Amino acid sequence: MENIEKNKTIKKVGILGVFVNLLLLSIKLLVGLFTRSQAMIADSINSAGDIVASLMSYIGAKLSSKPKDIDHPYGHGKAEYIFSELVSISMIIASFAMIQNSVESILYKEKFDFSIFLVIVCVVTIITKLILYIYTRKQYKEYNNILIKASMEDHRNDIFVTLGTLIGVSFGFMGLYFVDGIVGCLISVWILLVGFRLFSDSYKVLMDTTLDASGQEEIKKMINKYPEILHVDSIIAKPVGYNYLIILKISMDKDKTLETCHKTSGKLKEDIINKFETVCDVVIHINPH
Repeated sequence: MENIEKNKTIKKVGILGVFVNLLLLSIKLLVGLFTRSQAMIADSINSAGDIVASLMSYIGAKLSSKPKDIDHPYGHGKAEYIFSELVSISMIIASFAMIQNSVESILYKEKFDFSIFLVIVCVVTIITKLILYIYTRKQYKEYNNILIKASMEDHRNDIFVTLGTLIGVSFGFMGLYFVDGIVGCLISVWILLVGFRLFSDSYKVLMDTTLDASGQEEIKKMINKYPEILHVDSIIAKPVGYNYLIILKISMDKDKTLETCHKTSGKLKEDIINKFETVCDVVIHINPH
């Protein structure tokens, strides 16, 4: 039931992001091209990237919500991370194009026409994105999902990006047009860094990065409560979407009965699943000692 609600929320976050960013993109691009403000044009390209990100979130949620089947016994959760990778790549590509345009505007000393509409668009964008950030942050705290996290960070970044645009526009009003290009570059670098970080988070899961050291220590402490378990041979955690499959190898007295070993491993499995919300299954292999 919780997964159903989570996927509904991700889809809602994605669709909301598409419509809001599409509206902001249209306004920013129109005003940016009309005034020739590189910061505003860079901001509009950022909104275009946001639309792609929101679409990816929606599609990713739709695929990951499919129930498990014969070919996918642990479900389709990794779809979220695949689409998160696509979101990050689109951000990285867009940022390089924005850097090029901004640097050219500085080198060629391009000027833009100040307009009160530049200020109005900035203020409206900041207020809109602040509302969306508060909403998605609340949903992320509840569901701890990487696609919602991507949308949340997107909205937060947009607030700072548009604040930068507003600063560039303000300096342009005072005749310091080069600041507009500098702000455009800073916005682009910011988006690039966020894209790389999101790429790294998804890459770790897709490449089956194991559970962190603190999680492994916690499992070892739980195992040590069972005196009949003589040794922990290995702990492997395989990401399954946003969850983990834990594979344990432990040593027990070779003279113990199969029934005794089975009861111990069953209790340990139950303890680990109850302790870690993100653990979907535990496979335990017992070595004779």
